[in-house]
Amino acid sequence: MLALDAHPHARAVLGAALKDEPAHAYLLHGPAGSGKREAARVFAGELLARGAKDPENVKTRAAHGSHPDLTWVTPSGAHEMLRRDVGEAVVAAAAHTPFEARHRIFVLERADVMNDEAANALLKTLEEPPSYVVLILLTDRLTQVLPTIASRCQAVRFDPPRPGQLAQRLQSQGVPPTTAEAAARLSLGDANKALALALGDGPALRAAAESLARAPIKGTTGSERPWRAVLDRAKQRGQSAKEEIERALVEELQYLPKKEHKRRETEFTERARRADRRAATQALDHALQLTGLWYRDLTCVAAGVPELAFHSDRTEALQEDAGRDPVALRKAMELVDDTRARLILNVSEELACEALAYRLEETLSG
Repeated sequence: MLALDAHPHARAVLGAALKDEPAHAYLLHGPAGSGKREAARVFAGELLARGAKDPENVKTRAAHGSHPDLTWVTPSGAHEMLRRDVGEAVVAAAAHTPFEARHRIFVLERADVMNDEAANALLKTLEEPPSYVVLILLTDRLTQVLPTIASRCQAVRFDPPRPGQLAQRLQSQGVPPTTAEAAARLSLGDANKALALALGDGPALRAAAESLARAPIKGTTGSERPWRAVLDRAKQRGQSAKEEIERALVEELQYLPKKEHKRRETEFTERARRADRRAATQALDHALQLTGLWYRDLTCVAAGVPELAFHSDRTEALQEDAGRDPVALRKAMELVDDTRARLILNVSEELACEALAYRLEETLSG
């Protein structure tokens, strides 16, 4: 069943759909890491399990992405969802009745980056869907979703978790309290980022970002070349995401007839490539965000309010770097933000990060 105690609006809307009949389209919106994706997966599993002889098996396959009546769509463009993403996978597929469940469910991630052509292709399915079709759109930026799409969906709001809630969640997974508090603060309300910071390779990514922030202050950019560690960590994050997709393929192939293997292998190869690139890009952006937050925290120290720092477990290091001109610190934050924006345009990541490091040193050293 859906566990949405922290999201009363979502619980009311989706819970009612499970008791009665679902609407033809939902738009789950809220900050990144607020639980939309997991809720969509569980909700889809519950719908697909209706009337099944073995509902738990159905839910398990839905959770693993191996149910034939559940299609998960992610943008293939670097920063937009294209017509080809929805043409075959959604519009054409929606014309065919379910393979085994009562519904065919299509989940579309990042609905806010859908371009006009993709939206126009999807519009007829949204306006006149077959009775068995349920569309679930996800977005972190509700205001960026095209009005023609948003107006045809039932909106479902997800609220951001509070830092205290995130810290408790991390502690329940064995993260020390001081680290959990810092990760919760640094996540800016994004549960995914909080988990990524505190677990797995998160501490290493955070350390690399801190080095990128501190080397320019110490005047050691040339000798340390701190951007390389950041890029390496981002690359490793991408590789991990790719391997996760590959493991999912191995599991799914166990349920499919051999004649379907080649088609799914081709699809999963493309999905793995996208996952690799997306995870690496997100990790790099996250590291740069942490770099900017280090300078933000130095302004807190300079203002005499160190308790407001997000790096709450790095007080001594912040004190070591204190004493910088607040104007220079604000300029440093602007440089980081400018680099994050430029990376969206697909410039060379290595050149952009190297240039950032030297510009930061020019601004902050001495």
